[in-house]
Amino acid sequence: MFTTTFTFLPGDYDEAFHALDARIAQAARALPGYIGEESWDSATTGQVCNVYYWRDWASVQALMALPEHREAKALQARWLKGYQVVIAEVLRHHGDGRLAHPLGQTGG
Repeated sequence: MFTTTFTFLPGDYDEAFHALDARIAQAARALPGYIGEESWDSATTGQVCNVYYWRDWASVQALMALPEHREAKALQARWLKGYQVVIAEVLRHHGDGRLAHPLGQTGG
């Protein structure tokens, strides 16, 4: 499994941002290797973090190949005050069963 973590500092959103954001989310969730996602905001820094979970590397590559993804990357400076993307392989995960998570409660 893999994660793509998109951390950004919001700027000024407009109608075009919201429309593109919705198209990206719909296209990403429709990819066969999509597992789930989670997101949070930092009260300290104002940054937003979105983590997407993928079954395999091919799924991450399919995400990066989406026309919507390339369009957002080209236009990001129009709406964001900065961003960082981290792609990581999940080696293992676990939980105590009390917190819902896209990867479930137990893992390798």
